[in-house]
Amino acid sequence: MEITAAAVKELRDRTGCGMMDCKKALVECNGDAEKAIDFLREKGLAKAAKKADRNAKDGRIFSYIHNTGKVGVMVELDCETDFVAKTEEFQQLGHDIAMQIAAANPVYVTPEDVPADVLEREKNIYREQLIAEGKPADRLDKILEGKVRKYYEQTCLLEQAWIRDGDKKINDLIVALIAKMGENMKVRRFSRFSIGE
Repeated sequence: MEITAAAVKELRDRTGCGMMDCKKALVECNGDAEKAIDFLREKGLAKAAKKADRNAKDGRIFSYIHNTGKVGVMVELDCETDFVAKTEEFQQLGHDIAMQIAAANPVYVTPEDVPADVLEREKNIYREQLIAEGKPADRLDKILEGKVRKYYEQTCLLEQAWIRDGDKKINDLIVALIAKMGENMKVRRFSRFSIGE
């Protein structure tokens, strides 16, 4: 099957991946764009996992003030080199993450950042709710697992659905740029300020 330049360009526009990666994905998936997107995402995850141990010692501090002037955010986004920190893509990612924090008000960066006592308290509350609702005892653990996952999606930045595209998590944005740039990146910390809070 011949892969046209137009198909490659369309896939590149949709994914932000390099032209050669897009062409390879389309070849691997017999021209099926949707399968090619999945292929690129899986490849990106694998690339990002390989880079996760590398030291992200450079980066930038990004800020965002909502137009009302009542909500402001500062976030540290790290990468490996100053070269990548200066790229338009990295700058855009930092801006998008700062806006996400302003809009979605996360408390932690990752699920691993949630203190054990906080998580245990949440689990106890959910467990009591489920018992009060009369849920079967043999199903409690499974339901509890789903509730904890939902808690992470609400309170942990990387697990939150992106405000501009609910099909993507914030972590997906970071992983995609790691795959494209070939450098590890991570949100180190953030602060959100709101008038009256």
